[in-house]
This record gives sequence, C-alpha cells and structure tokens, in this order.
Amino acid sequence: MSPLELRPPDAGARTARSRRALLAGSVGNLVEWYEFGVYGCLVTVIAENFFGAGGPAGGAGALVATYASFALAFFFRPVGALVFGRLGDRAGRRPALVASVTVMTLATTAIGLLPTRDAIGAAAPVLLTVLRVLQGLSAGGEFGGAVSLMTEHAPPGRRGLHGAFQSFTVALGLLAGAGTAAALATVLPAEALYGWGWRIPFLLALPLGAVALWLRTGVEEPPPSPAPAASTGPAGAPDRAAVVHAVVLGIGRVMGWSAAGYTFLVVLPTHLQSVLGTSVRDALLATALANLGFAAAILPAGALSDRIGRRPVMVCGALSVVLLSFPLLSLLQSPAAGPGAKAGAVLLAGALVGSLAGPGPAMLAEMFPRRIRCTGLGVAYALANALFSGCAGLVITALTVRTGSPDVPAYYAAGACAVSAAALLTPGGSDHREALR
Repeated sequence: MSPLELRPPDAGARTARSRRALLAGSVGNLVEWYEFGVYGCLVTVIAENFFGAGGPAGGAGALVATYASFALAFFFRPVGALVFGRLGDRAGRRPALVASVTVMTLATTAIGLLPTRDAIGAAAPVLLTVLRVLQGLSAGGEFGGAVSLMTEHAPPGRRGLHGAFQSFTVALGLLAGAGTAAALATVLPAEALYGWGWRIPFLLALPLGAVALWLRTGVEEPPPSPAPAASTGPAGAPDRAAVVHAVVLGIGRVMGWSAAGYTFLVVLPTHLQSVLGTSVRDALLATALANLGFAAAILPAGALSDRIGRRPVMVCGALSVVLLSFPLLSLLQSPAAGPGAKAGAVLLAGALVGSLAGPGPAMLAEMFPRRIRCTGLGVAYALANALFSGCAGLVITALTVRTGSPDVPAYYAAGACAVSAAALLTPGGSDHREALR
C-alpha cells in the first residue's frame, strides 16, 4: 500500500485549509504593521507637516506631540480587541478578520490623502489623530483573530511555528515600512520627501489591503477543539477570576517583547537622529537592518519552542535584552565603532526581539480556552502594547529631553524585559505539548 493510501482521505484538505488560514492571517498582519512601521520611521516628517515642528530638523515638542498621537492609537487597541474579539468568539474568526483589515486599509489610505497643517491649520492634526484611533481599533482586533485562526488550524506540534508567522509578517510589515521610507529618503530630496513623498507609503496600503481582504473572505473557520474547554462558571463559561489572572499574566509575559520591539524597531530612527545626530537616511537604514534581524529570528524561535517549550526560549530572549541593551546602545553611540560593527549591533538587537516574538503568539493562545481566545489573548496583547509599545516613543523622548541621557532606550527595554522574565518563570510551561483547550 502506498503512502498516499495510508494517509487519511481528508489529510490533504486539512493541509490546504491550514495553509490558507496561515496566509490569510499573515497578509493582514503585514498590512497592519506596514503602516505602523511607516509612521514610526517618518515621525519627524509627520511632525513637520502636522504638528508644526518648524523645519525638517524638527523639534522636541513636535516629536512628543507626534508620539502622543502614536500612543493614543495604542490605547484604543484594547477597545478594538474587545469589540473585534467578541465578534470573533461569537460569530467566527473570519468576520472579525475581514472587518479589521477593511478598517485598517481605509484609515491608512486616508492618511496619505490628508491635507497638512499648512493647508487647513489645526484641523490637520485632529484628523490625523482620528485616523490613528481607527487604526488602533482595527489593530487591536487583528492580533486576537489572526493568532486564534493560525494556531487553531495548526497541525499537531506546529503551533509555535504557525503562531510565529503572525510575528514574522509583523516583521515583514515593519521591514517593508522601514525599507519604503528609507528608499524614499534616499531617492528624494528632503524638500520633496517633506512636501509630498511621505504620502506614497500610506497610499500603497490600498492594494495590499485589497489582497488581504480577498484572502480572508475565502478562509474557513477552524475545526472544533479536540479537548473540551475548561470551565468552572455557569453554563460552561470560563471562571472570570481565572480569565482576569490569565490576562494580567499574559501582559507581564509579553511586556518585554512590546517594549524592546518598539524601542529597537520603531523608536530607534528618531532617537538616532535627534540625540546622536545621525542623518535621516542612515537612521532609516539602521532601522531596516534591525527589522531584518528581527524577521530572521522569529520562525526559528517559534519552531524551537515547539520542541523545548515557549518558556525557555522567551526567558533566554528576555534576559539577553537585559544583559545586552546597554552594550549595544553604547556601540551605536561610539565614534570609534565602524559601520560593520554598528550594523551587527542593530541586527542583533532585532534578533533578540525576534526570539521573544516567535513563541509569543502560541504562548498566549495556549493561555485561553477557545470560546474566549480571540478576546482574551487580544486584550492581553493590546494592553501590553498600549502601555509599553505605544508609550515607548513618548516616554523615551520625554525622558531623554528631561535627563539629557542618551541611554534612556536601554533602560526602558531592559527594565521591561526583566519583568517579563519573572512573569515567564511562573508555573505553566508545558502547554506546547497539549491540545488547545
């Protein structure tokens, strides 16, 4: 009897559904995070056009205002996680994912069409902030739905790898955003970049979003869980105290990933420009390298977590950030360090974040039963991002201005990762061997 005859008749169909779910979840994440990467890398340009920085060199006050708008979008993510998460848990993963990518695509495209402060005055930053809020809502709903879809469709023993694709496409999105911004800064004169060139990356979200929408409308709902959902409340509802505990613990476990990720991958270009005097082009190239290191580490880390567990991989990554943040930032600040050494430093910084982001999605999915998975893991991730990612630029810029210390980013990333390492060492490290609840 041939191997094909030995395989269950529906095995091929299950594999096809799993791959479609992986692609549908991944491409939406790419669109979502492409925009966040563009916004973070072009923050000095946006400050000039919408918050009155006073010239291409920018100003600390305008940067703080721009990062405040950035942070505000993150604080609407928990709301989006609740709204879209409830939709995903009650109506299905597909409707929630279709809705989230539609809102994000339209809001991102609209940013590329906005008139600037010079054209309509104070209404410009207000309109930008409204669109950022819409992006925050959609991004908050994206994570829970995408991770639930991808991990619930994953073959046995592959949840870590499948969940890692969520982070991998986040990396691709950030890399695409940083690469697009760096390419524009390289080929366009500063006047053109500040005048109209910054609009191009936002408008590119429209065709990307159309592809994501097409893929998501055809995806199938995940199969039923092989294990019954654990419950202690009425009518099989999960115990409320246990859910709250899981959300708080989830925040602690991913806060280092959130803080270090935005410090090294998004805030870095502005910090290099405003504090260390690096050119826009070199700062954006450094960020592109950091995101390349991030992307390269994610899938191996997710696959490794399927073999040895989520906790060992993530604790190692968090402690590495604690130990290496200051040496890496010191190397970037050193006039004696050559281009190769600095490139290696930003690549390593990105890879450290990737070691946290690879196992992270599957780890969160394993903390919640199916009937509340979209909402539970989405809220935990959204709150961690609101507190430690969205505020990263605002806190780092404000503290750097107040203290004059160029080491503030290292303190921020290392401190958050120290807390995460402690949270990851709490009981519950073998869920990767068990079926999802």
